[in-house]
Amino acid sequence: MEEKEATVGPGGSAAQGTRDFNERCAQCSEVNWGLTDGGRFYCRSCHNVTEKITEVENTDFTSNIRIQTVSKGLRKQEKTDGGCEWYVCEGFQFVLRKQAEALEALGVCPQMKDEVLWNFWRCYLQKTKQAYCDRPAGETVRPLSVCDSSTDVDSDPERLSLLYSSLSESEGDLQTDCSFVSSTSKVSESTSVRSRSGSVDGSLYLMKNPKEKLRMTMPMTLSFCYMALLWVRETMTLSELLRFVFEGHIPYLNVFQHFPEKMKLRGPDIKIFCVESWPSYEEVFNKMHELAAFLDLPRFPDITDSCFLHPDMLCMKYLMEANLPDEMHNWTCRVVKKTCIGEVDFLTLVPGNKSTRKVKYDVLAAAVIVVVLKLLFLLDDKYEWLLSDFAQERNKNNKEDGPYFELKKWYKVLKCTLDVEQKKLDERRAKYLWRCEKPLFYSAKKKSKVLKRRQIVVNLQNQFGRLSGSVQPAEKPNPSSFQLSWSEENTDGSCFHGHSLKGILQEKRGLLTAMNPRYWLCTLKLCNEKLCGHLAHYGEADFPQSYHFVLRLFSFLLRIEPSYIHDEVCMIEHKLFNKKLRKKTKYKTGPRK
Repeated sequence: MEEKEATVGPGGSAAQGTRDFNERCAQCSEVNWGLTDGGRFYCRSCHNVTEKITEVENTDFTSNIRIQTVSKGLRKQEKTDGGCEWYVCEGFQFVLRKQAEALEALGVCPQMKDEVLWNFWRCYLQKTKQAYCDRPAGETVRPLSVCDSSTDVDSDPERLSLLYSSLSESEGDLQTDCSFVSSTSKVSESTSVRSRSGSVDGSLYLMKNPKEKLRMTMPMTLSFCYMALLWVRETMTLSELLRFVFEGHIPYLNVFQHFPEKMKLRGPDIKIFCVESWPSYEEVFNKMHELAAFLDLPRFPDITDSCFLHPDMLCMKYLMEANLPDEMHNWTCRVVKKTCIGEVDFLTLVPGNKSTRKVKYDVLAAAVIVVVLKLLFLLDDKYEWLLSDFAQERNKNNKEDGPYFELKKWYKVLKCTLDVEQKKLDERRAKYLWRCEKPLFYSAKKKSKVLKRRQIVVNLQNQFGRLSGSVQPAEKPNPSSFQLSWSEENTDGSCFHGHSLKGILQEKRGLLTAMNPRYWLCTLKLCNEKLCGHLAHYGEADFPQSYHFVLRLFSFLLRIEPSYIHDEVCMIEHKLFNKKLRKKTKYKTGPRK
């Protein structure tokens, strides 16, 4: 729109209005300003119009009344600065798409994102009546509901499918969909005001009961991803998924920074999408099972012995990572077969079936290794050291076979490595910056104040960093399935993969059996997991230190509490010694004295 030079009333001229404005023009660097009829400054040299306005005193009106004139063009721009109308479910859809793309970059098959995860998400939107649903007859129109926002949208499934773009589409397509929401939704004027300051339904979303129809949260996005990974039987366990989240390979914390520019975050949206805690294993795991039952999903594809999630496969992986002998894999397979925890019906997820136990594949495999270590070495703080000394003596006279496995030497190597890695992990957690690079503000009025404070914080951090000589945070590590790596090429003898168990075994009836004839149970009676939360009580002071060290090792590898591994150990023990327990044999509940 063409601007005309303003003529100020009898009290002065346009020159008087520009007298105190001495800023240089951004285009030509001249100081030669005039005033438009809208009250804005324009450069007489290059005709550049700024957003600056002037306050003039008009003597045609009552004295001491000041009138501020703002052009219509500026008012229109102020409306568009708020961004497009968007809904909370669209924000979660964007998060899911980013997480799926990250998983695909880590090597997950494209089918997981384009078919499985998208269908799960679409089914969730339909079940929660946010999309892909018909409005019941006689229901009143609710302005804040996506599926009820327009009769035209509900009656045309193709247009509604455009509203929720595919997870594989680009960011530009999502912005187009936001515009489509804005053009099709018939919301009230008050709702439009809220949309300019954030999502349309953010406030209403927080008012809902969190347990009602599985309200979507940030941890639930990882439950969706894990459910899709389990459906396609990928080689990624839940513990690996959460570790990749912590290492920054999968977007989770501050993922809203990558929202399209038109999707503004204000007020309630910050409470929904801004998280300041790491997702817990139990929360993501339990929500995944609740989601599978809520969506009425059929039986998941079978977990057979050729799948990576089978205990035999996972035990091989964790034996390598724990630097234990390869021969121990034969013992883990025997335990899996004896306890029937490798059966297809035991491992395969059947949503809504309350009679079957929820299987934590990675924790189950770690517990199998712990049981095998107890079978071979007893782990009562006495017998394992006697066996280690015996193996050491046999190693001195062993000149033909490979070295015999010594538990004491393995303990020293693993404890040193574990202490160093645990310290690094604790330091990284302590130094993690929870605040995002993109400042957040609950209202537009506080934007300038928040930006100013943020700049002050950044400046102070840089100054203190230079004074203290602190190093910059290290880059995120490369994604890997193994946290601890051991090579047999090392000459220091720190790798035990090729060591033999013959030094602690004896031949009986043509089979190698453990020298240890005894075994101590962690508990004689299992608790009700639904009531107590655990199958058995675990306290560090109540069990031998060697047993606690093994739990601590796998607790570090899986990033979970030792008590959860202890639960699985108790479950396997009761399956393994089921017949003897029924006969009430005299097994102790604690370590052998």
